[in-house]
Amino acid sequence: METILDDYLAKVEKYLKPLPASERVDIVKEIKSEILELQGEGETAEKIIERLGNPKELAKAYLGDLIVKNSSFSWKRMLAVCAYYSLAGFSGLFIIPVLVVCAPVFIICGIASVVACAVKLLDSLLHLGIPYANYIVISGIENPIAVFVAGLVVGVILYLIGYGCWKLLIYYMKGVGKAREHLDAKM
Repeated sequence: METILDDYLAKVEKYLKPLPASERVDIVKEIKSEILELQGEGETAEKIIERLGNPKELAKAYLGDLIVKNSSFSWKRMLAVCAYYSLAGFSGLFIIPVLVVCAPVFIICGIASVVACAVKLLDSLLHLGIPYANYIVISGIENPIAVFVAGLVVGVILYLIGYGCWKLLIYYMKGVGKAREHLDAKM
């Protein structure tokens, strides 16, 4: 088997660490047999990994499957529940709030930067006497044209960072939705 596939299996096993070793070995053997079957059908390693998905999400799916298989109490089941919610819940507690705050803040700051520098430029060119416009500077640059250009660059960068945060949030939410659909399909 190729190194990339061995690395993939190692990552899955890492995410299944809270489970007993026998459970982990069984799950990894099952995934490995599926990989070998796909290789036998002529699939490339990249296509196989694409088909299996993110190793963390695959591990969550197996943990979710172990949870719903048996409704009686056991320590093995308790470990599976803890592992599943630590993978699914903890990342959401951090990632979602950070991206929800960062995306609009960076976008608004990017727009505000351009607007503020445009106000300074217009005040300078048209002698409007806008209060506090002379205090708008970037890194000690006071020339209105240089401030506008620098503000435009900074504004675009901030806007792109905010847009990137928004796209990451959407990507994360879609990934969580796919993992949920995968778990629902296994139930």
